[in-house]
Amino acid sequence: MTTILCRYGELFLKGGNRHIFLRALANNVRAAVRDLPEAKVSLPHGRVVVAVADQARAEACSRLERVFGLVSISPVASVAADIDAICAAAVVEAQAAVERDPDLRRSFKIEPHRSNKQFPLQSHEIACRAGDAVSEATGIPVDVHNPALRVGIEISTQATHVFAERRPAPGGLPAGVSGRAILLLSGGIDSPVAGWLAAKRGLAQEALTFHSPPFTGEKAKDKVIALARQLNRWQAVSTLWIAGFTETQKRLRAAGRPELAVVLYRRMMVRVADLLCERAHCGAIVTGDNLGQVASQTLTNMRNIEVAGRHLILRPLLTYDKVEITALARRIGTYDISALPFEDCCSLFVPAHPATAARLSDVERAEATLDVAKEAADIAEQAERIVL
Repeated sequence: MTTILCRYGELFLKGGNRHIFLRALANNVRAAVRDLPEAKVSLPHGRVVVAVADQARAEACSRLERVFGLVSISPVASVAADIDAICAAAVVEAQAAVERDPDLRRSFKIEPHRSNKQFPLQSHEIACRAGDAVSEATGIPVDVHNPALRVGIEISTQATHVFAERRPAPGGLPAGVSGRAILLLSGGIDSPVAGWLAAKRGLAQEALTFHSPPFTGEKAKDKVIALARQLNRWQAVSTLWIAGFTETQKRLRAAGRPELAVVLYRRMMVRVADLLCERAHCGAIVTGDNLGQVASQTLTNMRNIEVAGRHLILRPLLTYDKVEITALARRIGTYDISALPFEDCCSLFVPAHPATAARLSDVERAEATLDVAKEAADIAEQAERIVL
C-alpha cells in the first residue's frame, strides 16, 4: 500500500464550524479516489491520510493535487515510532528524491514534527540523528537555512510518516461548502477560469452553455463539453446544460438596433440561468466577465445585463488582466481546449460597433416586441443535461 499525507490550510481558521468543512473535504477526497484499488481515507488530527494500492500511487497523487481545500500532498513512508526505523526511512526517501531530481543533491534539511510527546527524543535530537544518517548515506551537505531538499518527519499518536516530496494542491475551500451556482460556460478562455476560481472558494457548480446550430457546429459543442470535463477533474463542475439558442438569437438580433444585440443576448442568457438556478437549487450565477475587456463588460452594460435576472451574479475575474487569466487557464488545463478554432454562439451576429453604454430603456423597448419570459422558459425546458 501507498500512503499519501494531505495537508489543508485555511480550514484551520474555521473555529466551531471546522468540522463541517473537514467533513466536506473528506467526502471530496473520497470521491477523488473512490474507484482506485483498496482506497481508504482517514482524518487524523490536522491531516487527511489516503491509502491506495501501490500501482495506483501516481493516479491518486494526480487526483489529489486537484482537490480544493488541500494545500499540498506527500507520498510517505509509514514506519514504526522508532528512531532507527525513522532514520532508515529518511535515507530511502532522500535517495529517491535525488534520483528524481539530481539538483536536490546540493543540500538538505530534516524537518521533524513531533505531536506525540511520548516519543522519547526531542525534535532537535530527531533532526540530528536522521540528518547524520542521510548525510552519511548520500554525502549531501546539510543546510538548515536554504536547503534544496527537505525531508519531513511527522510523529503523531496515530502514525509516523517520513517523506521528501511535497506536491502543491490548489488550496481554498472544499467545493460545495459555499453553496451551489450556475456557471455560464462559453468556449473561450475566461469562463472556465472563472468557474475554477469559484470552485476554489467552495462553490459547487452546474455549467450552462448556449449552442446555435447550424451556425455553431458539433465541434464547438464538443469543445465546451471538453472544457466542462476538464473542470470536472477539479471537482469544479458536475453537470453541463446545453441550451439551444438559434431561433431566439435571431429574434433578439432583429428586435432592436444592431449595436444592442450583445446586451440582448446576455440578458436572455441570464434569464435562462435564473430558471436553471431554481431547478438545480443554486443560489448564484457565475460569469467570466472581466471589467472593460469587451463592449458587454462595461459597468453600464454589466448592470443592464444583471437586472434581467433575480439571482446574485458572481464575477471572479472582474479585476484580472488577460495575462493573468491565460496563465491560470494554462495551469488548470483549459487553455489548449479554449484555443481550438471553433467559435461559440457569442460570436454570432455581433455588430461591428456594439454599444458600450446601452440605455436600459432602449434594451427594454427592443425586448417588448418579444415574449422574453416564454423564450427563456422554452430554452430552459428544452436544454440538454449531461452528467459529467
